[in-house]
Amino acid sequence: MRVFLLFSGFLVTLSVAPVAADARDDARKQVEFGIEVAQRGLWREAIYRWERATEIDPDYAAAHNNLAIAYEQEGDLEKARTAYERALEIEPGNTFIMQNYELFKEINDRITRENSQ
Repeated sequence: MRVFLLFSGFLVTLSVAPVAADARDDARKQVEFGIEVAQRGLWREAIYRWERATEIDPDYAAAHNNLAIAYEQEGDLEKARTAYERALEIEPGNTFIMQNYELFKEINDRITRENSQ
């Protein structure tokens, strides 16, 4: 009986990994499509795709980064900041995301200063 329980526990563990891989694959497809439409200037569609990717796989840092860029493009700076921060929370050492966020903060801070004068 104990061997059966250990074996069934092992099967449950194994069955979770493919589900996670499938989720990442589905999210990756959404991200790729989002990139395609963003390159054509269809930012709202890109936002939809990248939001969908983050729903499918909440720990997909690249999707959050792309979503931040799209929010920034659309002028939704608070959502952009939140998406960048989430991306960095997931991958704190990702220099690409850090550079994007630093550039965002620099531009956003400059605009905020100019608007307050």
